Amino acid sequence: MDAVIDTLTGQLIGLIRHKAITETDLQAAALFTLDACANAIGGRNTEAGRILLRWSADHPIQASSRSFVTGALTHILETDDLHRASVTHPGCVAVPVAMALGAKRQVPGVELLHSVLHGYEAMCRVGNAVGPAHYKVWHNTATCGPFGSAMTAASLLQLTDVQAQHALGNAGTQSSGLWEFLDTGAMSKHLHAGRAAESGLLAAELAALGFTGPPAILEGKKGFFVGACPDAIPARVTADPKAPWQLVGTSIKPWPSCRHTHPAIDAGLELHTQLAGRAIRDVHALVYQAAIDVCDRPNPQSEYEAKFSLYHCIAAALADGQVTFESFNPASRERLSGLRRQISATVAEPYRSAYPDSYWGAAVRVTTQDGATLTVDRRVCKGDPDAALSREEMVDKALMLMRHGGLATETAQQLVEAILALPSNRADWDVLQRVFI
Repeated sequence: MDAVIDTLTGQLIGLIRHKAITETDLQAAALFTLDACANAIGGRNTEAGRILLRWSADHPIQASSRSFVTGALTHILETDDLHRASVTHPGCVAVPVAMALGAKRQVPGVELLHSVLHGYEAMCRVGNAVGPAHYKVWHNTATCGPFGSAMTAASLLQLTDVQAQHALGNAGTQSSGLWEFLDTGAMSKHLHAGRAAESGLLAAELAALGFTGPPAILEGKKGFFVGACPDAIPARVTADPKAPWQLVGTSIKPWPSCRHTHPAIDAGLELHTQLAGRAIRDVHALVYQAAIDVCDRPNPQSEYEAKFSLYHCIAAALADGQVTFESFNPASRERLSGLRRQISATVAEPYRSAYPDSYWGAAVRVTTQDGATLTVDRRVCKGDPDAALSREEMVDKALMLMRHGGLATETAQQLVEAILALPSNRADWDVLQRVFI
């Protein structure tokens, strides 16, 4: 094929490559790049992270292996970004590919940021279209991620539109990633992110050499939507082409837990202040179905299970007025076990119908021992685009994660400054390389 075939991937490539990029978009892309890089560094200081680093020590350092390990590390701490409409974590897929290829090719800062914007756009637009039934079995970050990583790589490799269509076709045929790991708290979720990053990069590198892929991988009779998305909405892939970049509609996570817990955490933090130490009789949360599907763990037995427990996250917010890494350790799980038993959750309107297109919401109602009832509703929570973290808060979060991952304060500060300088077209790769081990 020597011309782009009119399929959804062909249309998506054209939409992305004709979309204007402003200085504001570049600044936003730099902040999201910073957040992902900081998460990757922070992820080193975990059991799963140490296993990944041991694996990488025995394998040649190529762009593909770097993107795999960095992508997996970025997703471990549950503090990476989240795009609500697509229910994907685009930063852990697009940014590792951009950084790995960027380092290999020593690209200028603006070129790197363009590739990040392109990757987010492709991943999120495909995610917007998969439909809610897909998410019940498939992990959207894993399945939609290869499209994002392929588009990121296509930008940096300067693939033609035809080559990019091959890349997206072969990225999509590698889509995988099942939720089964949740039942045991296995480490598969991190593998999902790493493989999503690596698969798209592989597809793009092969496309640059003439390796062909299916042009109708999304909507074809034996394509992605037919195979894994029973209620797909294909038109969403290219809907509203003049909308802002998907990246600027992405949430940044201020708390280290599953994003489905965040509306309830935000409500719980406000209730902590209102309670002012009064004893709690019972707590009830009103949520949407996916929050129950993914986070219905009243008695978490591990740190990872606690991060996917509505009950534990609400208990930490109510009792402590903060949710940090320490909120999920064995001592905190034991200390909060009594309060967890007082918490219940049900699916209710308007949260059920609003998710995921309108908002991810929750209400938390507390009844105190003296009979008072306090209720807080959250339809937007801290870190969402409508309640975004400030630039200063983003930098503080990044520095915290980098220190958690073992970087000295001075080294972390240098890396922050180098990433935030990317919109000026400076790319100090001697410093930026510190994202990698």
